[in-house]
Order: sequence, then C-alpha cells, then structure tokens
Amino acid sequence: MQEATSRELEGHPSRLEHQPAVHPFSGWDERLAHHILQGAGRPGIALSLWNGARAQTGSRSPAATFRIADRGALWRLGLDPALQFGELYTAGRITLESGDLVAGLREILAANPPGTPLAPTARLARYIAAVRPKAQALARAQAQAHYDLGNDFYRLWLDPTLSYTCAYFTSAAATLQDAQVAKLDHVCRKAGLQAGGEVIEAGSGWGSLALHAASRYGAKVKSYNVSREQLEFARARARSAGLEGRVEFIEDDYRNATGRCDAFLSVGMLEHVGPAHYQELGKLARRLLRPEGLGLIHTIGRVTPEPVDPWIRKRVFPGTYVPSIAELMAVFEPNGLAVTDIENLRPHYARTLALWLRNFERQREALSKQLDSNFLRLWELYLAGSCAAFEAGRMQLYQVTFTSPANLRAPWTREGLYEPDSRTWEWTAAMR
Repeated sequence: MQEATSRELEGHPSRLEHQPAVHPFSGWDERLAHHILQGAGRPGIALSLWNGARAQTGSRSPAATFRIADRGALWRLGLDPALQFGELYTAGRITLESGDLVAGLREILAANPPGTPLAPTARLARYIAAVRPKAQALARAQAQAHYDLGNDFYRLWLDPTLSYTCAYFTSAAATLQDAQVAKLDHVCRKAGLQAGGEVIEAGSGWGSLALHAASRYGAKVKSYNVSREQLEFARARARSAGLEGRVEFIEDDYRNATGRCDAFLSVGMLEHVGPAHYQELGKLARRLLRPEGLGLIHTIGRVTPEPVDPWIRKRVFPGTYVPSIAELMAVFEPNGLAVTDIENLRPHYARTLALWLRNFERQREALSKQLDSNFLRLWELYLAGSCAAFEAGRMQLYQVTFTSPANLRAPWTREGLYEPDSRTWEWTAAMR
C-alpha cells in the first residue's frame, strides 16, 4: 500500500508542489488582532480576519464582528487604531460582518470610559487643540465645507425643519420633527423670548431657530452664518413665511455682530470656536446683551477634558473641539457673566442620532445616486459612532443659560419651560 501510494504521488507531482503555503506572518496576524482588542480595553466585539482567523476577548457573544479584509489593513489598525479604524471602514477594508454597528462602536467606547488616563499622544493632541491660534479660522473653513455639502443631501435624512442639532423628546411617542420643534420651543422659553424682543443668533443653520423665534414668539432676529448655501436656503424660507421684516440672515462671522439684544443664542456653534476663543465669545455676548438680557449656549460637551477623536478631526470636523463644563466656564467667568442654568440633554442626542442614522440608511439608495460608496460609509460611521458616543456617555449635550450678575428678571423657577401657559415671567417681573 505504501509503495502504491508513492508511485501515485510520483505520477502527480502537483499534489505536492501546489499545497497552499503557510505565510510566515500568519500566526502573528491573529496575535496582533488580539493585541488590538486588549489595547482597546477588551471591548465586547470580535475581529474576523481574511484568512479565517478570529480574535475575541471575553466569552460572551460579541455585539458586533468586524471583518478585516487584508494584512495591510490589520497592521495599519494596530499602528494607529483611533485614526485607522475610520479610514479603513470608509475604504471598505473593515466591514461589519455580523451584529449591530452602533452596539459594536458603543462597546469600543464603553471600554474606555470618561476619566480614563490619557496616553501621552492624546495629551499632546489636547494641548495642541487648546492653544493653536488658528483653530477658529480652520474651524470656520471646515464648517463651510461640512454644511455646504448640499441642501438636498441633508434634506434626505433630517426632519422637515432641517434642524441639525439635538432634538428634545417630550414623550416616547414624539417623532423626530415633533422633538425638533420642542427643542426650538425649549430654547426660546429658556431665553425668555417675547413679542418685540431682539435676538442675535451666532450660527443660523438653515434658519429653523430664527424663523421659529420670529413666527411663534414675535421676536426680531439677526442671525449670522458663514455658509452661503445655508443662508440662501434660510432667506428663501423667510420670504416664503412672510418673515423678511422680522428675520435678517447675515453672511458674516458672528464676531462682527453689532447692536444690542434681549437674547443671545448659540445652538450647535461652539464646537467650531475652539478653547482659545471662548473668552472672546463671552466678551461679545456681554457687549451685545442688555442688562436684563439672557444668553443661551447649546453645545456638545464632555465629562472630562480630552481630545476629539482623530478621525472626526481629520475627515468630518477638522479643527473642532468639544469642551468639558470646566472648560466651558471660560466663556462666562472672565467676562463677569452669571450662569443661571445648566441642563444635560445627552439621552436626547443619542435618540436624535439614532433616528438620523435610520433615515440615512432608508435613503441609502437615493444617496448612492449622488455620492460614492466611500462617502456614504464615512457618513454612516460618523452618525453611528456619534450615536454610540452619546449612549456610552463619552459625549454630553449641554444647554447653559447666562446673564449679567445683577439681573433679577431671570426666571425664579423652571415652570415656564414645561408649562407653556404659565405666568412665570409676569410674576418674576413683579418680584423685582
């Protein structure tokens, strides 16, 4: 039998010569994948390699399994996971093999909770972000690039108000549009808007807040923005609503705002300002606000100071910075402004982002007719990662109201925020 087998093999040399070779790095591939997971804090996910190998930490079923397409992708991920995960996912070299994308990203983020000591490179990135003098100019340029992607793009997956900031869900049954309108009301009530009151808004978006303040509260609004495409759309909305005489959309840097106002509003703009300019923003607000005026800043924030995700800074919002509450106080304290209220809407933004992502996926076919697959993967990851960050507590959403220190007109209770017909403002004024 052995002799016959030898003769058979001699007659078919290919059966020996073409046996698949084992790559000398094959064992190292799986080790590197395990090392990446260990370094990420042992999140509840798995990595599936191109060669059939699989890496996982822990025994429970993974929330998601990510497939790595090739050895080069694995090594890039090992060298710089914070940046390269996004780069490789966008390029299609990391894909979701099974499970849920948001749940998988949440596992990764939850494995490194707020307050985890920063690595030396992360501390350096935070220092650069805080002191770089051109941060605000760069942020303005990237804001224009981000928001000028096209109104048609955003209209496919935002709600009809075209609000691109955290919504406010007053009930479990609230739709995204309901919640965005509720957010606009929430902001206007906090700022004490009344008929004839003058408002200056830093950053208009597509005009939803300015138009709401004018149409629902009778305010007169000056709104500043540097995105021409957004401004043209907002002006058209004002004309259509017959509000041209009550709302003025100005193409200019908010720092050039002039006049006085009863309310100073900044919703979703502070992320583009940069810590080096917080004091300058507060000085502007102090100059614009009348003695009994109220200001409101609505911004993404953090529990503790740390740098923005490097992939977000590179591909989505270059120059952006997300402050902690302590850092945010640099807007108010040096300028003698008194903080009257701080509210954290973190769960609301997690839900907002989940609904944006759902809309985005539902419009995938329509979006694919306008945009390439890499761009769509980038935005899918950006929305999913942001949702995961708020769910995991890596991101917060702060609304801070402020005024001059001696202002007695500020509401004594929060009743007016939740009871539209309350007389809070009237009796507050009477108590002076």
